[in-house]
Amino acid sequence: MSGHTDTATPATPGAPTPAPAPGDGPKSPGPHARRRRVTAGRLGVHAFLMAVSLGFLAPLLLAVYASLRPYDETSERGYFSLLDKLSFDYYRQAFTDSGMTKYFVNTLIIAVPGVLLALFLASFVAFAVARLRMRGSIALLMLFTAGNLLPQQVIITPLYVLFNRIPLPYWMSDSMTMYDSYWAVVAVQVGFQMGFCVFVLANFMRTLPIEILEAAIVDGAGVWAQYWRITLPLCRPALAALGTLQFTWMYNDFLWALVFISDGDKLPVTSALNNLRGQFFTDYNLLAAGSLIVALPTIIVFLLLQRHFIAGLTLGSSKG
Repeated sequence: MSGHTDTATPATPGAPTPAPAPGDGPKSPGPHARRRRVTAGRLGVHAFLMAVSLGFLAPLLLAVYASLRPYDETSERGYFSLLDKLSFDYYRQAFTDSGMTKYFVNTLIIAVPGVLLALFLASFVAFAVARLRMRGSIALLMLFTAGNLLPQQVIITPLYVLFNRIPLPYWMSDSMTMYDSYWAVVAVQVGFQMGFCVFVLANFMRTLPIEILEAAIVDGAGVWAQYWRITLPLCRPALAALGTLQFTWMYNDFLWALVFISDGDKLPVTSALNNLRGQFFTDYNLLAAGSLIVALPTIIVFLLLQRHFIAGLTLGSSKG
């Protein structure tokens, strides 16, 4: 009597390997586990960013809180006590007592031409460095970049002597020299900010496709058309981001106006806060309200250019 024995059939060479049965081998984490793991990591990152943001915003929030309550209440209970009533009287008083309207106009006279000149001149240099085939372009870019490493306070005295010796007509300066005029502050701001603008714009222009300029050259476009009609419109996000930064820096500057302007009626708005300080007593709640009013234009400029500013900072972040 012969019996039938089941034997394993040998695998045929080249035949596909059968898929493992469900449950065999190590199990991969399911979608719920992955979601929990990613969510926990994101929560930790968001918690850290919120803590850092609150640390930076704490002085601003304290200034807003102090500007909304009387100084007598603050001196009696402290700055971290609860307020009894909400009042905007300090804002009205700070705006009228310091004469901020005149100082705001002075600041715009300095900041707006300074920003436009810095961006316009820097775009010229950046276009020459990044797009024109000229000798020494890298050395020129390094020279402009190295200018940012020079401490500004080092050349205060030479510039003071120089501006007192540069004559200007009466319709440009009451002092008949560059000293005690807006021109001195604008010139210094443009000179010190051009290096950073050239560095940013030159690197941005290098990312633009060279085929666009080559097509324009074939169509007969000259150097000016390549710069003004082709390259500059493509640099709009970078120019908007730089314009926001430059306006903020020039608006908040206090040193150069204090050194090169002696007439108090020509000083920028940052100096208006000194008018809120008394000789023997200073109401810091009033000073906080004045500081917030001074900071308001920069916040408005950032909100207006926020979309272009973020686009300029994130350009190239997704390129390989």
